[in-house]
This record gives sequence, C-alpha cells and structure tokens, in this order.
Amino acid sequence: MATALVGGLGMVQAAHAQDAPNFEVYGFAQVDFTQDFNRVDPAWDDALRPSKIPTTQGTFGDNGQTSISVKQSRFGVKAQQDIAGKPLFVQFEFDLFGVGGDAGQTTFRLRHAYGQWGPVLAGQTNSVFMDGDIFPNTIEYWGPTGMVFLRNPQIRYTFGSGPGQFAIAVEKPGNDIDPGNIRTVSPELGANIRGDESLPDLTGHYRYQGDWGHVQLAGILRRVGYETVGATDNKPKNTKLGWGVNATSNIKVGAKDVVHLGVVYGEGIASYMNDGGTDMGPEAATGVTLPLPTPVPPGSLRGDVLPLLGLTAYYDHYWNDQWSSSVGWSMTKVDNTDFQEATAYTYGQYASANLLYTPDPRILIGGELLWGERKDFNDNKGDDLRVQVSFKYSFSSKDFR
Repeated sequence: MATALVGGLGMVQAAHAQDAPNFEVYGFAQVDFTQDFNRVDPAWDDALRPSKIPTTQGTFGDNGQTSISVKQSRFGVKAQQDIAGKPLFVQFEFDLFGVGGDAGQTTFRLRHAYGQWGPVLAGQTNSVFMDGDIFPNTIEYWGPTGMVFLRNPQIRYTFGSGPGQFAIAVEKPGNDIDPGNIRTVSPELGANIRGDESLPDLTGHYRYQGDWGHVQLAGILRRVGYETVGATDNKPKNTKLGWGVNATSNIKVGAKDVVHLGVVYGEGIASYMNDGGTDMGPEAATGVTLPLPTPVPPGSLRGDVLPLLGLTAYYDHYWNDQWSSSVGWSMTKVDNTDFQEATAYTYGQYASANLLYTPDPRILIGGELLWGERKDFNDNKGDDLRVQVSFKYSFSSKDFR
C-alpha cells in the first residue's frame, strides 16, 4: 500500500480541476506470499496488526504459518468534468481484504465512494482527521499502528485552493466501547452495553503544501457514550467528550526521498486509529475501591474515554529509478481504565524494512521484513516476525488510448 496509492485529497483534487473531462478504469492484481515465524489471529494472517498478536504462547497453535493471498488486489473508476462552472470529481474503489465479520475472507471491501463538486465533498473517503500521505512505501497491507487511518462516510467543505487549505467535516460516528470486567461481575449487563452514536463526529484540518513537502494539523471533537439496551431508561448510560490532535508531515530529502512523520494524541479516538485500543472503558466511580462486591452496587462504575498516543516515523529512499526501500517504526500507547480486563490492549509496536523493484510503473516486485509487538494491561507481551514477498501488476484504461 504505497503512498501513491493512498494519497491526500485536497491537492489531488485541485489538480483534477485543471484537466479535461476524463473517465478512467484502474486497479491492480497483487499476490502476497507471507512467511510468519510466530503467529497471529488466523483471521489476520495476511496483515501484521499488533492488536492481533497473542500474548499467551500457543493461543493460536504452534509458531510458523505460510499464507498466499490476493486480498490486496484493487479495482476502481474515476471521473472528472466541469458541472455548472465547478469541477466535479467522482471515485469508486474497492479491494478484496475482508474485515469485521468478513475478517479472513477474500471479499469485497469498499475503500472510496464519494464525489466532490467544487469545495463540497460527500461520501466515503479518507477522514479529515487523517493524513494518508504519511503512509510509507510499504507492501504489507495494514501499515503503521500509530497513525490515524480511517475511510469514513462524511460531508466535507474545503476552503482555499492555494498551498494552504482548511477543511471541515461531519463524519459518521463509530464508538468502540469495552465492557471490560463488567462481563465477569454481571454477564447480562456486559452483553447489553452498546455504543451511543447520536451525534456525528466533527473533524477539521489545515494543510500547507510547499516544494519541500507538506505539514498538516488536524483535530477532532466527538461524543463518546454508551447505553444498556433492554434496561429501564437504557441505564446505566453515560457520555464523554472525545477529542484529538494529529500533527503530520512529509519532508522531501534530495530528489525523491521522503521522511514521513506523525504524532497523534487524544481521548476516545481509537476508532480513528489504524490499529489498537478502544474509545471508552469502565472504571470505578470516585470514592469506590476495587474489587467490587457482587452484585455490583448501582453507581459504582462509570465509563471514561481512554487517552491514546500514536507515533509514526518512516523514511522512503530511492536507490535509483527502479530500486527503492522504506524503513521505519510506529507505536500506539493506550492508558487503560482500572476496570478493563487484564488482557485489554495497552501498547503496540510495528517496524518494517523492504527492498522494492519497479522496472516499470505498472510492475512492482518486492520483499519486506516486518516485526510487531503487543502488550496487555497485565504487562503480558507477545511479538511476531514475518517476511512478505509481493508481486503487483497495475493497469489503467489510459494505457490503451
């Protein structure tokens, strides 16, 4: 998933406005051979996500796993033209990497489905809180754990058309609530806790683009809450203010090399991260000591947003026109609440280095060494080491005109 395949939206779409009407069909077929020396959750054999690394030896069987996958293969269409004096750009794109209930399957996964007419964008694409351009030139699918990465349905407005742009959006909320040890002391209560998503998330960013690269500062405000389905008045329930700041930059080094940097911090923002953590978890109310008696006294627990820090640092180096490498490290750190389970995710690391060969822009062959680590609330740790070799063949309808 190289930087050129992800990309930011503002500057790209500004360039589209200068082009003639155009319709393009594009995509690529990609096969990934992965040799895992440790183990991850079997549904995630084809991606290295630190949150899917076991912290108890043998959880998923003996170490060592081989996989060959075409899940990264992608298909999309793009169209652009002027409508009523303003440029219109439309994109629809999907890959085959199943997630959620489809995790582990080779199946349709929507990436982009949006249109932008002048300054107004509506549909699903990169969150305004995200900077897709700091994604390094790697071949592993999931990428750095500590960066903001979410393609989200949204309605966006962009101000400015020069080197500096400001964008603001309302985005689909998606609270991730961890019932924690509530499932142990009250299984029925824990099973009925749901995220309360009654208001959209508010996101914004300012981005400045120069000959040297770019810098972007993004922010988010969101309502993070929970309620208990089936209980009287849906109680217990509560809401908290979630917020975050995401500072990112690409810095050009020499003719082609790029340094990718990102630091994000906030509370209740795990839903927007590339990997790891939850937005809200249970904790003892003020004045209440643990462990709690059974049955749990009313009002002894409350939900609180979890602080989260993410860091990303990568360097893309081009040895010549055909050979390149990307090397770097990323991490996510979560401050857990006191009533989360001992196995709750608290810390993850991700590092990789590769060597890529591109004899033509439509062909890529490369190998990558990857390492990841997970740490739980109880300080248990697990890590994973793997090698990936990929072959990618790209196509575009423009090649046949």
